[in-house]
Amino acid sequence: MKKIIILFILTIFSTNSFAAGSDSNSTSKVKSNYDKAVTLIKAAKKYEKKGKIEKANKRYEKAQALLIKSNKKKPLQADTLNYLGFTTRKLGDFENGEKYYLLGLEIDPNHVGINEYLGELYVVTNRLDLAKERLKVLESCNCEEYTELKEIIDGTKQSKY
Repeated sequence: MKKIIILFILTIFSTNSFAAGSDSNSTSKVKSNYDKAVTLIKAAKKYEKKGKIEKANKRYEKAQALLIKSNKKKPLQADTLNYLGFTTRKLGDFENGEKYYLLGLEIDPNHVGINEYLGELYVVTNRLDLAKERLKVLESCNCEEYTELKEIIDGTKQSKY
């Protein structure tokens, strides 16, 4: 029942006025909305590191719109939900970002990106116990996501939400 409610809520979010453009099919040389969104997110992170928050946020907003379209076309993909959570969180909406992450974890409980980013969200929202649970999931991955989250939890690295 909880999954149905979360899916319903996310469907409502997905129907907000993001109708411009169209998805490409996988046989086309044109990038998918998901791929375009990932490119925008990478650019946004670079702007964010340079302190150009307004430019970063514009890219996060565009990426979020593309991810919503992608989620409509191919619902419940863990990678898409990961980046929907990420862009939503980066735009300051922690509550809905967390919902996307949690739905993604229902699909793939060991998703490395979701566990790291959800852990970061928990640190920013002062829920260190939950952040440490995400770190525990990443413990055996031997990946940079574990190190990143550990540094944020330990306070040796600053999270920018």
